[in-house]
Amino acid sequence: MRLLFVGDVVGRAGRMVVQETLPGLIADYALDFVVVNGENAAGGFGITEEIFMDLLDAGADAVTTGNHVWDQREALVFCARHDNFLRPLNYPAGTPGKGAGLFTARNGGRVLVMNAMGRVFMNPMDDPFQAVQRELDAAPLGSVSDAVMIDFHAEATSEKQIMGHFADGQASLVVGTHTHAPTADHQILDGGTAFMTDAGMTGDYNSIIGMEASEPLQRMTSAISAGRFQPALGAATLSGVAVLTDDSTGLALRVEPVRLGGRLQEHIPAFWIEQD
Repeated sequence: MRLLFVGDVVGRAGRMVVQETLPGLIADYALDFVVVNGENAAGGFGITEEIFMDLLDAGADAVTTGNHVWDQREALVFCARHDNFLRPLNYPAGTPGKGAGLFTARNGGRVLVMNAMGRVFMNPMDDPFQAVQRELDAAPLGSVSDAVMIDFHAEATSEKQIMGHFADGQASLVVGTHTHAPTADHQILDGGTAFMTDAGMTGDYNSIIGMEASEPLQRMTSAISAGRFQPALGAATLSGVAVLTDDSTGLALRVEPVRLGGRLQEHIPAFWIEQD
């Protein structure tokens, strides 16, 4: 199965590159399933239902989020209407929405997607490891599910790497989000799980983590706010990670980053081209 995960979409620039690029990637490289993290898609903070639907129209099969999921208050309502809208599953019991789902891919396979949030340097949350394990036990890879994709939204690289090793052999992909800078450590762990510490953001990299640079500079150098953070609006890069899985086990055979457009050096996975 050919899986694509697209890192945090930031503002209008990020949305535009997804809408302009993702449909072609799906068609050209016969992608079976696509997950997009959309928690910063609405002006850099949260996501609206309209934007969520736009991401689905562009080809996303599921949309994950993170600590900004409720910044647009309407998400508290529309989350219940869409099974493929995921908020972190380790929110306390009673929080609206859901954190995991089992979906049908374009090739007919069953894909378990889950969204969890870290606790190091983040807001207090329930244990993400127990929450992830419950979902893995409910839809085991290779029997109930044909692929498992875990978006771990966390600040600390160590916590993200711990989640990778924790789920190794039980998931097709564990990928970190939240820090908006793509890491170069994409790999297949010993148990067969593809891992990348951070997928990076989908947005304008001529910025400070997707925001126009003047206000973060002002605050950091003077400790005085001059206004609100505003998303950078220059040419955006679609940033993420692609995985090729074994049809019999659901474990990863290949993993490579994906970078298209904008300022970063472009990269199309070799196995997309080889198998095209």
